[in-house]
Amino acid sequence: MSQFKVSQYTDTYVIYELVETSTDSRVLVCPERGGIVIGCKLLGKELFYLDKKTFEDPAANIRGGNPVLFPICGPLEDSEYIWEGETYRMGQHGVARNRSWDIAGTSEDNEASITIRLRADEETLASYPFRFELIFTYALVNGELHTRQTYRNIGDNSPMPFYAGFHPYFAIEGGKDIAYDTDATRYIDYNDNVVKPYTGSVDLEPMVESFCLLDAKRSSISFPNGSGTRVRLTYDPLFKYVVIWSLKDRPFVCVEPWMAQPLEMNRREELVLLLAGEELQANMTISCENVSS
Repeated sequence: MSQFKVSQYTDTYVIYELVETSTDSRVLVCPERGGIVIGCKLLGKELFYLDKKTFEDPAANIRGGNPVLFPICGPLEDSEYIWEGETYRMGQHGVARNRSWDIAGTSEDNEASITIRLRADEETLASYPFRFELIFTYALVNGELHTRQTYRNIGDNSPMPFYAGFHPYFAIEGGKDIAYDTDATRYIDYNDNVVKPYTGSVDLEPMVESFCLLDAKRSSISFPNGSGTRVRLTYDPLFKYVVIWSLKDRPFVCVEPWMAQPLEMNRREELVLLLAGEELQANMTISCENVSS
């Protein structure tokens, strides 16, 4: 019997379950709720936080799992931007997390994986006037979750601007004064918009807004989750920033690789510009290790 299995069941929505029995790992994917991963158990430890009520409510933004951020990360100035003389309105984090994605295929061949696809439609074009295609493969193998991404500009003429990212909610135990293993030396505190030195940890508990790690050269970050496990994210250099956020009195911390900082569609200093007919590929891996004594 194969150690890899892909199955599906219904829990308000259709959920695809990826299983690797040899590592006691399981990943849960809900394509119709923004292509989101809602569960990520690796090496027997559930890493994600999920507010089930927000997941079940189709009008709510999901608090939990790993929402997909595209074509923007964070907000826009007054929720709008200007492109080629036209003004467009777009909600925080873009359009992908609120759309139903199609199933392109599943595999149990040397991994448990599902490939999903999202294409521009009339509703997305109203706020983002570019014909895009996103193809994501969530693959569970060796006790790790790989998110293989393809971003395509399937329009005829114009370069497609975007800055994508992820918003994983990691369950934590204990306090939020967490030591993040990163080579970043500074961070911008969005509570007062002041750039501060990063000295090894930041306490999220008193913060309302997030903070963003700056000038990291190493494309990875890890941190303890308080339950004897160290979580690690590894990602392509395209993801230049990691934004970290939480809500007071909620047992999670979001550690979010982004391609650019908030408001980038307004600033236009670090936009990714994808020419018509071209594609960009990227990967992000979530893994963990047991660090208990």
